[in-house]
Amino acid sequence: MVGSDDRRLVEQCLAGDRGAFEQLVEKYQKAVYNLALRMVHDPDDAEDVSQNAFLKAFDRLSGYKTEYRFFSWLYRIAVNESLSLLEERRRYQNLEDAGAVEDTGQSDTVEADDIREKIEAGLMELKAEYRAVVVLKHFEGLSYEEIGQILEIDEKRVKSRLFTARQLLRDILMRKGLRGDD
Repeated sequence: MVGSDDRRLVEQCLAGDRGAFEQLVEKYQKAVYNLALRMVHDPDDAEDVSQNAFLKAFDRLSGYKTEYRFFSWLYRIAVNESLSLLEERRRYQNLEDAGAVEDTGQSDTVEADDIREKIEAGLMELKAEYRAVVVLKHFEGLSYEEIGQILEIDEKRVKSRLFTARQLLRDILMRKGLRGDD
């Protein structure tokens, strides 16, 4: 069972085995980075968010409650770090000036690139609270319950925010010339 393996690693880490925490970092590093990248839309900032999330997780490990999945607890920290960075960024610049995500792979067509860029730009226009639920649900594939645990809101509010976020994103994408059949 994945959860029990994580709990065992947490217990080992709390007992002084730093290698156990390194295993947790290796296991979740890519997922945390991808979450941060979708939230902050900048590779360097996503790297900073990821590192800060793992540092905070290590510092707060004694406060981890084993009845929750470690994965959800860590994601909550990463989401909060992403939201903090976005708030700090908002103080200094307009979100519309945020740079595009670097493309590390080859897309099949120019049209697919255009659609992806419009979706990414649309996500960046959403308020952070709406962007978070969209990213966690549609890009990370989490359940409503997991999203609620990460964002510390009830499932009803998750569903409500997701509904609103989808409507807002649809309107933004239509404004950008993306139709529902694209």
